[in-house]
Order: sequence, then structure tokens, then C-alpha cells
Amino acid sequence: TDLFSVESVDVAFSNGVSRRYERLHGGRFPGAVMIVPMLDKDTMLLIREYGVGIEQYTLGFPKGGINPGESSVETAHRELREEVNYDAKELSLLTRFSLMPSYMPAFMDVYLAQSLFESSLVGDEPEPLGLVPWKLSQVDQLLAHPEFIECRSIAALLLLERRQRA
Repeated sequence: TDLFSVESVDVAFSNGVSRRYERLHGGRFPGAVMIVPMLDKDTMLLIREYGVGIEQYTLGFPKGGINPGESSVETAHRELREEVNYDAKELSLLTRFSLMPSYMPAFMDVYLAQSLFESSLVGDEPEPLGLVPWKLSQVDQLLAHPEFIECRSIAALLLLERRQRA
């Protein structure tokens, strides 16, 4: 079964102009989460995984889709356990991203995970994910890394850095 279908949407704007748009409709896709796991005050946990859309490996924060009947917070705990073999005693919402507002009615909740403890679940990845601890104090090296190119992870890093400075 396909994850998305294309639907037409008719929009009438305040100036009287009407337009038909096409957007992706994810009938069974209630959204997604991304988690910024902090092993300690200066150590983030990144994952290295294959991105089939760009046909290369990328570094980024763990993430995954919300299953039907699952809350955003439950998904964050599950994805942490599946992708980094940790869970968190403390989860706080950093932000909510619109994934592609012109093309898709879906959101991603981004959580900061702290007070981590070892806990694992078997995930659905086709190969083991690489776990890459990275010092927040070395953020410039991370931003220059050729595999750290995923825009949601870059935005989450910016939000984390600002939160740490406050």
C-alpha cells in the first residue's frame, strides 16, 4: 500500500482569486516526531542512516512516524528505544515543524530528551543504525560535516543551541 496519495484542494483567496492545488495526502500518516537526545549536558546522540531519497548516508537526530492510536510523546519514547537504545525520563517539546506546508498536511513534533537510560526495542530499519555521540561544543564541526545535511536536524540543533544559551 502506498504511503501517500495526491488530492486536489480548491482555495478561494480574500482577493477573489480561486486556485486548485494538488497536495500529498497521507491518509494513514498522522505526523512524525524527531528527538534530540542528550546523553549529558554536552553530548548529543545522532544516528547515521541511509536516505533512499538522496541515495546516501546522513547524520541526524532520531525520528519516525506516529502510528495510528499513538500519541506524539509515546512515539518519541518508542523511537528513542528503537533507534538509539535509550529512553528518557524527561521529554520536553522544542517545537512543531510543518514538514512541507505547500504540499502536505503533516507536522513533526521535536522533543528534547534528557536523563537518558538504557532501554531498547527492535525497530523496523533494514540495517543497524550508526550511533554517533557528538559534543554540542563542537557544533561548527557538525554543521560542516558532509553527512549532516537534513534540514530538520539542522533546525533542531539551532533551537537546542538557543535553549542551552538561555
